Amino acid sequence: MAELSLSRSQLLLLAGTANRPLAEEMAGHLGQPLCALTIRRFADGEIFVKIDENVRGRDVFIIQPTNPPAENLVELLLMVDAARRASAARITAVLPYFGYARQDRKDQPRVAISAKLMANLITHAGADRVLGMDFHSHQVQGFFDIPVDHLYAAPVFVAHFRQKRLHDPVVVAPDVGSAKMARGFAKRLNASLAIIDKRRPSANVAEVVNVVGEVADKDCLIPDDMIDTAGTVTEAAAALKRLGARKIYAFASHALLSGSAVERLRAAPIDEVAVTNTIHIADERRFEKLRVLSIADLMAKAIGYEHSNQSVSSLFD
Repeated sequence: MAELSLSRSQLLLLAGTANRPLAEEMAGHLGQPLCALTIRRFADGEIFVKIDENVRGRDVFIIQPTNPPAENLVELLLMVDAARRASAARITAVLPYFGYARQDRKDQPRVAISAKLMANLITHAGADRVLGMDFHSHQVQGFFDIPVDHLYAAPVFVAHFRQKRLHDPVVVAPDVGSAKMARGFAKRLNASLAIIDKRRPSANVAEVVNVVGEVADKDCLIPDDMIDTAGTVTEAAAALKRLGARKIYAFASHALLSGSAVERLRAAPIDEVAVTNTIHIADERRFEKLRVLSIADLMAKAIGYEHSNQSVSSLFD
């Protein structure tokens, strides 16, 4: 397909209901209003989607994280389909959070690879590109048969922690698989590195076996891509506190905060939990230690770069 020559006036922003505040903030950064859209439900709960403006020949960006409930994904698919059938020139699915990405391989018999299935659904609905933020694993980019621009929340967290006067900081990888990510943060924050040896006896259950590295009398930072039930991060914090950690900061791109996560984080020896607004956090899920950082500016810049056919990777140079 030939490269599209797209003028600034042809940019069109659509947003579903999954995270409307983030979409509005991104639209503000772009100086572009959100397109008028009707989303309502039939009596049985089925979703009805109608785009209320002309889409023909436009460069459409649809902002919708696909965190549970599954209706968020269905809503995204219907918006993509509506834009495609209305003759949009190009459709980009903007996924601040890509749900169902944790099942990214067949690690036991007779299980679904949900990340690939979700990628197929988005592609076959009619998306031409995907703009995502901190996928659960990097190989998920390859599950899409369309171009993917993968953003990282790291610059937002690095700027946040640089403002704090950290005492002899150490970045603590919550498990061996997170060591590469932790090393990147340690380099940017001029910190040392430690790794937690973690065992997971069952899904959503984690237990700390050992901590490799010096953490005594240091400010510890625990990075992760998501906080779901908060079992991993609270177990890690308790282990670090037992070993004499000074202050403990946990941070993650995606705050799912499922089940008793809020209660666990409140009770844990953690001084601050920093997350981004990729997923809308309801008021009742917010607590005094929680600090929500915005990725709206970063994602808005990426949309602007994509629309004008500039390099998105230059955001991270």
